[in-house]
Amino acid sequence: MIEPTPLKPIAPDERQAQEVPTVPVNHRVSEVLQRLGQAAQEDGLMSSGEASSERRFQRQLVKSRLGSAAGLFTALRCKHASTASHSLRVALVCSGWAASTDMTSEQRETLEVAALLHDIGKIGVPDSIIMKPGRLEPEEAAAMAGCRQLAVEMLTTTGAPQFVLDTILTAAAWFDGSNKELPLAGDQIPQAARMLAIVDAFDSMTTDHVYRRARSRERAVAELFDFAGRQFDHKLVKSFAELISRDQRVLSDQVASQWLAELSHLSTSWETYPTTATTRPGDRRQRGTNTLFEQKLVENMHDGVVFVNNQQQIFMWNTGAERLTGIAGAAVCGRNFQPSLLQMSDQKGSLIDDDDCPVSKSIASGIQVLERVGVLGRSGRHVTIDLHVIPVYDDNRKACGATILLHDASSETTLEERCQALHAQMIRDPLTQVANRAEFDRMLSLFVEAHQDTELTCSLIMADIDHFKYINDTFGHQAGDEAIVNFASLLKSMCRSGDLVARYGGEEFTVLCADCDNATAASRAEAMRKKLSETTHEKLANHTVTASFGVTELQPGDTPESMLRRSDRALLQAKDQGRNQVVQLGAGMPEEPPKNRWFTFKPWKGNALIDTALVTNVPVDIAIEKLRGFISDRKARIVLVTEDQVKLEVTETAQGKLGPQRVPYVVEVQFSQQRQAKTNSSNLAGGEYAATLANVKIRPKRERDRRRSLVAERARLLLGSLRSYLMAKEQNTELEPQEL
Repeated sequence: MIEPTPLKPIAPDERQAQEVPTVPVNHRVSEVLQRLGQAAQEDGLMSSGEASSERRFQRQLVKSRLGSAAGLFTALRCKHASTASHSLRVALVCSGWAASTDMTSEQRETLEVAALLHDIGKIGVPDSIIMKPGRLEPEEAAAMAGCRQLAVEMLTTTGAPQFVLDTILTAAAWFDGSNKELPLAGDQIPQAARMLAIVDAFDSMTTDHVYRRARSRERAVAELFDFAGRQFDHKLVKSFAELISRDQRVLSDQVASQWLAELSHLSTSWETYPTTATTRPGDRRQRGTNTLFEQKLVENMHDGVVFVNNQQQIFMWNTGAERLTGIAGAAVCGRNFQPSLLQMSDQKGSLIDDDDCPVSKSIASGIQVLERVGVLGRSGRHVTIDLHVIPVYDDNRKACGATILLHDASSETTLEERCQALHAQMIRDPLTQVANRAEFDRMLSLFVEAHQDTELTCSLIMADIDHFKYINDTFGHQAGDEAIVNFASLLKSMCRSGDLVARYGGEEFTVLCADCDNATAASRAEAMRKKLSETTHEKLANHTVTASFGVTELQPGDTPESMLRRSDRALLQAKDQGRNQVVQLGAGMPEEPPKNRWFTFKPWKGNALIDTALVTNVPVDIAIEKLRGFISDRKARIVLVTEDQVKLEVTETAQGKLGPQRVPYVVEVQFSQQRQAKTNSSNLAGGEYAATLANVKIRPKRERDRRRSLVAERARLLLGSLRSYLMAKEQNTELEPQEL
């Protein structure tokens, strides 16, 4: 039988998970969020007046749904801005999902309001718990678990309708009834609550946090399927997976317009009260703090730069700090800078207690601090850094905070230095002065090799200007050239040190993102897309142009060719879905190292080199759709297709004594869908749940190739690639009925 996966709640707070793509579901949702003043301020692209306008829009959007609870939402935004932004994203996606179902307008409104308010109870949770970067203690986890009940108590005083309160409270119930604090199961949980639980978990998984980086969208979907039938309604999980695979731009536009239009149609029993604009504590660029030049300088420094106020609350965390620590700025801003945040240790290797924080000592004494310490860097590696704390005082000698410099003092050559050395050798395109196609092809191979050697991930963005032929035909080729040059300049200006921008051909560009995962690359592509759509062009009569983007991440067993094809496939999907949007594909690198033995070697004589069984909780039709992506990206040739089996021929390159040699492999995949009976003690969620099994056999097509030493290694990488596409795990036994 399947080894049971330890049950762990994956939302709304995942800090009890042990693992390390947020990317909004679609770009229209992202546009609404950016109008709320989040992304533009973080990138330093919005003036103070614009930010104020965006906050007014946010207040309108929130008040149209919250009524008198808008004040509570504003309090949440002041206390923990990222939680408020999460609630808004969840509400927009829930509303778009509800619009695609047969829910009534009343049910849809209930879901929208509940989604906006579901985390309001965190106002009553101490900052020491909400801001804690590490694992929560049992009593702290209990305080977080009580947020839903606290939210209900708060909202009851505002006159919130009972069905809204019920939706917020029951969203914490598990579909199988295993949450003993809320023993509801199946249809006993309102549909709106079941939908809210899924979207809440999805947004949490695809958002950066201090305790882990954002997952890719495909990996998050796979996680939802893993918990389908237990934590989540399995039918709704499948419905949600189908929803996010489609373009939802029109629905999202309708949602935003509808919410604003209903400002004058609020319930008289839940009226709107005015709110006051405030500056988010998580803003990376506060009013009057930096000039644009200083901002660009800090963001492009190789060293880490952190700004904290006199309470040690972080409001600037530059790209260098992200690169050094592996913690995203969006996840850490608003938290307190403490040694425990980075697991800081002294030169003897002893952890530094928060009470002995060098930053607090520097602010209190007004004296600079320079110490050599160790911190936990990206991928769990300990890094030696020089920590330089510079206290900041105003003209009246009042402490304002501190500037913290983090300099990598390790002697090893970093990945960024390797990438920068490669970047300096690039061959430029004469029109745009970015790398040309030949240089990109060379650099792609080096990027993949460098990141595989260091076991770090990299991402590839492909972008294509929309309707470029129309631009040439309408405004002339010179105007088309200007659009290409401006697009290239925009891509370069929004890249980090170590990245590579190349003109792939015509109006198509690529961006190689060093040490960057799928979710982060998609977020950067979204910022590029939005900036381009807002930029006017003089030779186009001050019109704007748009572009489509395809994003992917390095996966196990990837070659430069397969990574490029997957990114191109994502770009084509973006164009097919209506252009002017970002599509990401690929589950990325595994979050945990593979087991020592997760496939078996068979004797040479005519048998498969690898013979193993993979299991995935996604339905068989989705698994087969993922296999189509593997076939396309690997340029596999379909040899045989039967009712339940596919035989492929895939050519891999193996490094032999005489140089690279192409070795054809035969890959046989046989699908079966077994149904597993599950029950619980109350028999509330009993039933049968499907699991998709894939029996995989891989062997060299030619018998003589078996004698090559690296053939088995390439076969293993090929299996790893297939496993990643299918979002599958190892399975060596049969399914048997089990208790939930």
